[in-house]
Amino acid sequence: MKTSGNERLAQPHPIALWCLSVVWLLLISTELSLAEHVPYVGAIGGIATLSADAGSQQLPQGLNLSSYAPVNGGALDAFAGGQLHNYFSVQGDFIWNRNSLRLNSSSSVNGAFYQEDRSSSQEAAIFSFLLYFRRRASRIRPYLGVGTGLAHLSSASDRIVAIGGTPPLPPAKFSSTGPVLRSHVGIDLTLVRQLDFRYSFSETIGHNEISDSLSPPGSRGLANFQNLFGLVFRF
Repeated sequence: MKTSGNERLAQPHPIALWCLSVVWLLLISTELSLAEHVPYVGAIGGIATLSADAGSQQLPQGLNLSSYAPVNGGALDAFAGGQLHNYFSVQGDFIWNRNSLRLNSSSSVNGAFYQEDRSSSQEAAIFSFLLYFRRRASRIRPYLGVGTGLAHLSSASDRIVAIGGTPPLPPAKFSSTGPVLRSHVGIDLTLVRQLDFRYSFSETIGHNEISDSLSPPGSRGLANFQNLFGLVFRF
């Protein structure tokens, strides 16, 4: 089939598309390179809430059940970053939180059960990318962030609340280290020229060593929810 001259003019040439793409990328790169990079540091603290989990095992003789219930605890996030553009920042965080747990297990097969109180702590190093919804000069700047890194969780037994028979108890101490994914939303509110107030709500998802230590084990990953507020100092 022959192509008319008008149709040929309507179709952009691949080389032209490539040139336009290169020009567009150069313009974006130039804008980023000319933008003033503003470093900042900060610290925010608040409340950490861990997700709960449960496990079940059906046997011909009966049913085995297990669960754990977390208690809200304290959290601290120390971070440093750089504002690369009116709407973009990169940030590194070191996050710590501590929570109490109660583990439960029971079996209808042999009547064995236990309840145990434990302490747990989690330390995480996260690298994040932040997208702001208002320009850098704005006094109120909401943002959305996403990042990844490593988290270390450790737990130790505090006391056995109740026990009957010979149930399989979790280790007195256990720990794990693995990758996590963190998403967070928040807002920066300028107080004075170089000082901001920050509120952040985040969720960090990773492997659940607590569930693995239940008998029977749970099936869900560990989600760490944090409500944090504090100060950001810009240089």
